[in-house]
Amino acid sequence: MKNTRSIRVLVVDDSLLFREVISRGISSDPLIEVAARAGDPFEARDELLRVRPDVMLCDVQMPKMNGIEFIRRLLPQYAIPVIVVSGVTETVFEAMNAGAVDFEAKPDMNSPGSVQHFLEQLIVKIKNAAHAKILAPVQPAMTIGTSAWPVNGTKGSALTLKERLIVIGASTGGTEAIASVINALPPDMPGIIVVQHIPPVFSRMFSERLNLSSALTVKEAEDGDLVTPGKVFVAPGDKQVSVQRIGGQYRLECASGAKVNGHCPSVDVLFESAAKAAGAQVIGVLLTGMGYDGAKGLLALRRKGAHTIGQDEATSVVYGMPKAAYELGAVEKQAALPAIPRLLLSMLQ
Repeated sequence: MKNTRSIRVLVVDDSLLFREVISRGISSDPLIEVAARAGDPFEARDELLRVRPDVMLCDVQMPKMNGIEFIRRLLPQYAIPVIVVSGVTETVFEAMNAGAVDFEAKPDMNSPGSVQHFLEQLIVKIKNAAHAKILAPVQPAMTIGTSAWPVNGTKGSALTLKERLIVIGASTGGTEAIASVINALPPDMPGIIVVQHIPPVFSRMFSERLNLSSALTVKEAEDGDLVTPGKVFVAPGDKQVSVQRIGGQYRLECASGAKVNGHCPSVDVLFESAAKAAGAQVIGVLLTGMGYDGAKGLLALRRKGAHTIGQDEATSVVYGMPKAAYELGAVEKQAALPAIPRLLLSMLQ
């Protein structure tokens, strides 16, 4: 007899073969039940009303209506966590902007190992999505003018900017949350390092997308990069990223490594290295995400005298990581997502 109700899933994909692969794979977990399947958004709409699932898996490229348009039309009427299952393209970020809570890249169907890894990741994300809140799509942020953050009454000198460091961590729902923070910041900021739990390749796409929308220069981090003012570095999806202080400069180390707290990259790895390298010169920000990655690292930063920010429950897609940090006493200030950019700037004063 089950003590926990199964998570009921609707699988939407125009490929009969892929629907079958997903359905069989995720049903192997005793906590997941495939409640229905659909080959296009119109079938999916009927199944949604019929079975009332807890989570929907949705392809992007489908007949009659693409998945992104379907999500945009669906969520205002039926608030259900959606995980986009797509090829390796930037359309996943459009789907996240439309209101999806997570995504996973389709596997190479000729590789059993690829399919197995895909199904394992999908099962984890379904369980995370079952706890997610459906929030209104994040509105494009307006850049805060550089005059908004004087340091001792004047704009920060190059030396001041060079000495400071900002580290940001996020997971489920984090791509949109990170974009909303980064896109609101002015170009004369200290160097920023970001860890988002994200698959390889997508981390590069995410950084390129941010670079186009932000006043800052954004790139995927590489081993040996120097963290300089006005630049944002996004951790690669398959590397642990840490920061070291070499002389008067911060340098990134990106290396393959074991998962920490179930993740590579791990927020804790970055935050703990920042605490050692820069101490009180750091501002740590922990955003939406399932689990507890980043909580101990944020606490290490606060113990070194760094400012720390945690996203609040109301604006988090999943209030897991920020909650764990708050309960540890690692969060100096808890804030709604739209308020975080100005709070960041005020802490730089």
